[in-house]
Amino acid sequence: MEIPIIKAQELNKYYYDPVTFQVLKDIDLAIYEGEFISIVGSSGSGKSTLLYTLSTLDSDYQGNIWFDNTNIKQLTNKQLADLRNTKIGFVFQFHYLLPEFTVLENVMMPAMKLKNISLEETEAKAYKKLQLFGMEAQAGKRASKLSGGQQQRVAIARALMNDPKILFGDEPTGNLDSKNAEMVFELFETLQKEFKQTILLVTHDDKFAHRTQRSITLLDGKVIKDIKK
Repeated sequence: MEIPIIKAQELNKYYYDPVTFQVLKDIDLAIYEGEFISIVGSSGSGKSTLLYTLSTLDSDYQGNIWFDNTNIKQLTNKQLADLRNTKIGFVFQFHYLLPEFTVLENVMMPAMKLKNISLEETEAKAYKKLQLFGMEAQAGKRASKLSGGQQQRVAIARALMNDPKILFGDEPTGNLDSKNAEMVFELFETLQKEFKQTILLVTHDDKFAHRTQRSITLLDGKVIKDIKK
């Protein structure tokens, strides 16, 4: 029987300030290798909170989450950081590239943090990631000199630098015009189809959600639909 990359069981999440509010309610969920999944729902439904909780960026929850069959509640802070650095990639709505560094240097940074390969190997690997997205010609350019669509492509390359088991996206096309949003979404489709990359992203765009292999709909913190296409 296939073991899910991520499994959530009876997942609940509360906010306590200024008043107690339950944002996630008894969520049971399993994510398997190679799936391309969208999380959709109205504003305030809990979709981004769910994404951040499953990705270990938010560890203040009730219930259990397993990553590769390991209960992440049993991990130390250092072990959680190692998990994020080695097995998880994240693409945000805003690219968060460092403007004073070159495109290549930005992509190299996750591997530089791990320090498990040489500088020469890191540069070569980062360049190959840029080639995936047609950005190799921009490698020596400052990140601040790129267009919004180019910056987001570099951000995806950076998220893939350590070959994560799963790539999370929080509205990764939400800050782009329609042309660049389509281009970025097609990159996600290519990553899944050609490289079997597991992808879980939050989107407000119903058109994009319809094109993912699986769509999870939240309403008031509960999963009301989980459709495989």
